[in-house]
Amino acid sequence: MSDAQTIGDDRPMKPAMWHGVCRRCPNCGDGAMFEGYLKVTDQCPVCQEALHHHRADDGPAYLTILLVAHILGFAMHIMWVHLRPDPLVMATILAIGAVALSLYLLPRLKGMVVGIQWARRMHGFGHSA
Repeated sequence: MSDAQTIGDDRPMKPAMWHGVCRRCPNCGDGAMFEGYLKVTDQCPVCQEALHHHRADDGPAYLTILLVAHILGFAMHIMWVHLRPDPLVMATILAIGAVALSLYLLPRLKGMVVGIQWARRMHGFGHSA
């Protein structure tokens, strides 16, 4: 096997992504990844894996907008076709839904992006096991 294959095998992508979605350390899956709502810890409190290398930047926000817009676009269509609510009622429901869904998805998608970066050894996560 080549070095690229052996390096990638010790950090599988799917478990790292799932741990990130669960807001846990991509390495051990036990330690909390976040100190607050979106602040990634410098290192895992359980396994001491360094997490300060991440560069999630705007990726999680773009993914959140993409998902929320598609979900609420579908909901808007279903509401208008089948229920025909008053436009102000519909706008209020959709606005509350957009905010709630965005607040729920944003930290999970950021955790997923950090998990992908960790599994692919991107942005300083290095080649050490």
